[in-house]
Amino acid sequence: MKKYIIDTNALISFVTDRNLDQQGEIDRLFKNAAHLKILVLCPQNVLTEFVYVMDKVYQIPKPEINEIVKDFIDMPGIEVVHDLNIKTLLAYWPEHFKDYGDAIVAALCKNTKGAMIATFDHKFRVELKKLGLFVYSFPSFLPK
Repeated sequence: MKKYIIDTNALISFVTDRNLDQQGEIDRLFKNAAHLKILVLCPQNVLTEFVYVMDKVYQIPKPEINEIVKDFIDMPGIEVVHDLNIKTLLAYWPEHFKDYGDAIVAALCKNTKGAMIATFDHKFRVELKKLGLFVYSFPSFLPK
């Protein structure tokens, strides 16, 4: 089964209308997970960052954020990942990734056979590819 690792911006795009193209793309990925065609891995830190952004940036009430997170983790095909190879993480941070959260996502990808990262962050995508990590190419974001 194909495995996709999401970062915080993908999860934010799913639950907000900040970018409807991104929302549609990540929605398709999550629908495939819900039909158990793929597995979406979500590092625990992505949930932490998501809660922070929903609270501080979008000013969503905490009980509502709680419900969003509960609904997300209860979706079929979603797995929250708590275990992480810290040596891989530290090999990536801060030399390759200034953002510690990005380094966590990259380390999970490095240590998960056959996984690829689903992100809309262009700079992150470029650095991941430089390191030979697999990045999912959302169909509508491919060069035409």
